[in-house]
Amino acid sequence: MFKAHDKAGEAGEGGEGSNRVPSLSHAQMVREPASGASAYPSGHTSPGARNGLRTAIEGWCARVDLAPDLACDIGSRKWFRGLATLIGLGAVAFSFWPSFSAVEAATAVPLAPRVRDEFRSQTIAPLALGADSGRRMGASPLVHPLASAPERPQIELVSTLGQGDSFARMLARAGVGDGDIAAVQQLIGATIQPGDIASGTQFDITLGKRPAPQEARALESLDFRARFDLDLTVERSAKAPTGPLRLVPHPIRVDATPLRVRGTVGSSLYRSARAAGAPVAAIQAYLRAIDKQSGIDRALQADDTFDMIVAYKRSAKGDRQVGDLLYAGVEHDGKPSLQLLRWGKDGQMLSARGVSEARSVPIGMPVAGHITSPYGMRRHPILGYVRMHAGIDFGAPYGSPIHAVAAGRVTFAGRHGGHGNYVRIQHSGGLATGYGHMSRIAVRAGTQVQAGQIIGYVGSTGLSTGPHLHLEAYRDGHTINPAGLKILSQPQLDSHERAAFSAQMAALLRTDPGAALAPLSAPASAPVETTREIDRLVPQEVR
Repeated sequence: MFKAHDKAGEAGEGGEGSNRVPSLSHAQMVREPASGASAYPSGHTSPGARNGLRTAIEGWCARVDLAPDLACDIGSRKWFRGLATLIGLGAVAFSFWPSFSAVEAATAVPLAPRVRDEFRSQTIAPLALGADSGRRMGASPLVHPLASAPERPQIELVSTLGQGDSFARMLARAGVGDGDIAAVQQLIGATIQPGDIASGTQFDITLGKRPAPQEARALESLDFRARFDLDLTVERSAKAPTGPLRLVPHPIRVDATPLRVRGTVGSSLYRSARAAGAPVAAIQAYLRAIDKQSGIDRALQADDTFDMIVAYKRSAKGDRQVGDLLYAGVEHDGKPSLQLLRWGKDGQMLSARGVSEARSVPIGMPVAGHITSPYGMRRHPILGYVRMHAGIDFGAPYGSPIHAVAAGRVTFAGRHGGHGNYVRIQHSGGLATGYGHMSRIAVRAGTQVQAGQIIGYVGSTGLSTGPHLHLEAYRDGHTINPAGLKILSQPQLDSHERAAFSAQMAALLRTDPGAALAPLSAPASAPVETTREIDRLVPQEVR
């Protein structure tokens, strides 16, 4: 009874094993009426006729394709057919557009002025009129400005002296009058010059009432830290608030015990010194002093003891101030192997041995860098042929300071052929050193220089391929290998200075390690009354 739909299409489309859903035609499900007889009343269209019409319309729509892709085949009949469909559907949509006639609604309730203002306070309008909240409004024409507004009788503020600023300009910005500024400068000038006040100093300023309208407020008090050991107050007398200003100094108790730090060098001097409590700046100064004198690698061993003494101040207010390195020492097997003391106006670190006896001292590193070309034969990087390299090249960043390897007299400072900017120093014992390719020279011919003094800066002048220092050494005018060179060091101090030098070193070495970190002792004060409060409540006999 059942018959598969389109048997021929099954085999062709699905192939072997293709599963198709069987469908029944209308004639298979409904018994066909006898010939000549109609199953439907007259005047009614049979379902078969309606289905045929629908099938015909669907087939026409499928063939005609009323809604093609308008991006393809532009200008063809198919494209114009799709355009007509789009226009027709748009016209149908516009036909349903509502009219713009007035819509009937309930009559708005009239608002009273107070209610209207309440609504306005909730909108954005107050902001446009200058309000910073929902209710505060701009002044209306009914508001009359005051001739003069009342001011605070006293203003307290903090002002900071900036970098490159002046004391007078700082006070003027704070609102101090010109007369008070001149008086303050005159008062504090006897103690400290206003130009010597450190930038970043804070001033507590109190301003009083104006002596007259449109004039600057009167200065009542000015407090600031003038020095590490002094606070200054400029104020008016409480008995005469309108009288002249006066200066009241407040000395601060300061302990200047030097800070001494000792410890074992170990694997890293920096880490060991930091663990012992040494400031970073002091460690850096210690390393520079040791390196200039004899070299860090030669002077320090893992089992040696480092000893540094630093200028150190602490105030009763709890402030700390770290100064220069005063003493740098190294002990080997319990005995001093190197002792350096800061001496003289220029603050040179002098060796205890060098001030009393002449001795051969190895030259130090002239620049903070590394050796890039040793002394001897080499192929010149610019000229291209092998020739003698009569010095040692040290690679270093451009502008690095160059130090004299030993004390001596500058015999030449200027342009010198392939050496570029060149300095030559004559030392004792017929020895001399030369420094080439400088970017800038810091000394003049004929001047005396000390070991470690800056004589110029690294550059690439002359026959050079990059920034570096070319160091040469001379004996009796002939070049020698600078590596391992020792220069005879003459005593640097006379007998009187040597005695003062030894006394100052002995005084520093008497400082106990860590003594500067102990709590400050309380200053001597008046005896404290020992009467107990309970004893004052004992009834007294009345006579």
